[in-house]
Amino acid sequence: MERDLDKARPDALTRSAQPERSSLDRRAFLQVLGSGILISVSEPLIRAQGFAGSPVSRLSARLYINEDGSITALSGKVEEGQGPRTELAQAAAEELRVSISRIRMIMADTDLVPDDGITAGSRTTPVNVIQMRQAAATARELLTEHAAKVWQVDPASLEVRDGVITNSKTGQTMTYADLAKAKEVVAAFAQTVRPDVRVTAVTDWKVLGQPIPKLDARDIVTGKHRYPSDIVRPNMLYGRVLRAPAYGATLESIDLSVAQQMKDVVVVREGQFVAFAAPSSQRAEQAMAAASKSASWKLNAPSVSHRNVHAYLKEHANRSGARENVTGSVEEGFAQARKVLSETYTLAYIQHAPMEPRAAVAEWSDGRMTVWAGCDGPFRARRDVAQACGLPEEKVRVIIPDMGGGFGGKHSAEAAVEAARIAKAVGRPVSVRWTREEEFTWAYCRPAAVIECRAGLNDSNSIVAWDFTNINAGSAAISTPYEVPNVRTASVSSNSPVPQGSYRVLAATGNNFARESFMDELAAAAGADPLEFRLAHLRNPRLRRVLETAAKRFNWASRIKKVTPNLGVGLACGTEKNSCVAACVEVAIDRRRGEIKVREICEVFECGPILNPPNLLSQVQGCIIMGLGGALSEEIEFENGKILNPRFSAYDVPRFRDVPKLDVHLLNNTDIPPAGGGETPIIAVAPAIGNAIFAATGVRLRAMPMRGASLRQT
Repeated sequence: MERDLDKARPDALTRSAQPERSSLDRRAFLQVLGSGILISVSEPLIRAQGFAGSPVSRLSARLYINEDGSITALSGKVEEGQGPRTELAQAAAEELRVSISRIRMIMADTDLVPDDGITAGSRTTPVNVIQMRQAAATARELLTEHAAKVWQVDPASLEVRDGVITNSKTGQTMTYADLAKAKEVVAAFAQTVRPDVRVTAVTDWKVLGQPIPKLDARDIVTGKHRYPSDIVRPNMLYGRVLRAPAYGATLESIDLSVAQQMKDVVVVREGQFVAFAAPSSQRAEQAMAAASKSASWKLNAPSVSHRNVHAYLKEHANRSGARENVTGSVEEGFAQARKVLSETYTLAYIQHAPMEPRAAVAEWSDGRMTVWAGCDGPFRARRDVAQACGLPEEKVRVIIPDMGGGFGGKHSAEAAVEAARIAKAVGRPVSVRWTREEEFTWAYCRPAAVIECRAGLNDSNSIVAWDFTNINAGSAAISTPYEVPNVRTASVSSNSPVPQGSYRVLAATGNNFARESFMDELAAAAGADPLEFRLAHLRNPRLRRVLETAAKRFNWASRIKKVTPNLGVGLACGTEKNSCVAACVEVAIDRRRGEIKVREICEVFECGPILNPPNLLSQVQGCIIMGLGGALSEEIEFENGKILNPRFSAYDVPRFRDVPKLDVHLLNNTDIPPAGGGETPIIAVAPAIGNAIFAATGVRLRAMPMRGASLRQT
């Protein structure tokens, strides 16, 4: 049978994403959190306190003290493998003076947690961790002040340790559990987070800064954890969505009669949206295959392929709308230059390739939609589901279980919307799990780019002019960290022939690849050592420190002298997200076979004080390995809007055999606030490899991925 949903939607379609009252009544709320003291008595009990990036003012959005003395901490962030569940729990435990075992984290449930925005941009550590610390410190102060009032003493004379407030003079104690049972305490906590609350100094950390194991590690390694694709609901159907044969194609006609007559199959049609639901994914696939034979499509994609896409991007570049930053006068700088170099670098489109493709389960019941989904913006997903289903947002609940990777690729919630549309139509829970081919084809790509570099050297071989333009990819890390008197940088948009969007550290990888490769070219033109040339132009003390540390650990001065046509070394550095990185690389070249083998990577990284050493180490290692793929092998191939390599057998991500010897060194800088660590370590990998290839072969590869075939000799 078919459910035709092609009808006008209510006004809710155009509603903006505003914070909404929690749909949970107090009984349901307590069933989730348990009895105790909600730190604040605002209405609603839990609600979003602001938009993405805005501080959450009410303690009620962050903390709940249970009658057993345990603490429930609340966050709108998503755990997709980068470790915020553990770090946020550490933050709460640190300021409340309890062990981390006392903290229970609830994350990414729009009926329970505040709207902390999407999980992106390495913002959890510098923003949300401090918000959690401020809330917990405020709660500790309020609890201590109440105990002091009961005992009629100065709050400063009391000590808090392991959730116990102690009067050292009298020996009296009061526990968090005691306070959670005292009704009169509730009124004392109708407050917001104190803006001037003092959080614990780095030197006094007891929980933060420690090697705390990932909180849910056991569930993950034993298979107990349920990812979005593992969610099963009673009476659930499996959905499949008809996809166009190419980007931009529109459905002109389709005969659904064969699928409608199939046993146990429900067909949903809403304009261009055609879906099939059945008791098994195989049956839904069979129905979709039967219907797709009759589909007629109008193709609208531009006539361009991955082979000529960079010329296409330059042709369609909106240079008149460039976002420019200028220091000094590049025209005067080039007029002073003794030597001028100009080169162009390019990046291919690549995919995020997470372990878990997009997945969602939607359940329509009693006029409310509940969705379990794999995306990194629960409140954004709630808005999109509400609009697609014609519902007010308070009628939609989105829950994001800890998911299997995103890397910037799951900002959108397509599977959640698809599952919700089908579930509302059929009146039963529906699971939509994208196949790997769908993930490669219909998830947006990291933007391709054309990056134009021009620089001038004076008689002293100092850079006196720098002109740098990124076409299509964006402006992340576009500013040079080197001291140059005359600089122009520009970010220019273009018309992308395939869907593109965020990727780990955005355009910083491409901009750093071009800049650090070009710095080596300038060093060669100046007849200078690549390290010494950089240091001569580098005043940033943090960046100098990571570069000098990496060079020393790698023994750069000795190894650069031992380069052969088959063995090269290279280095690169960069800064983004208020963190600094440097890498030294050794590569082996087989020019007969056209093979590049990365043998060793030494990387030094600094992002302020380290909150959890093993977690940060894993982030850096993951960035390095991910960077290998973009540097040497990954590329989405397409033609006229159709993806040509939508599977791992044709899309070459790094394997275990590709992982080189890794020497990762983390610098603990306690002089600045914490910065994000999950992105920046990727940006030094590709240029260091490219510079090592050049050192060995004298051939400069200016396109990512850098293909060994370009070096082949017969």
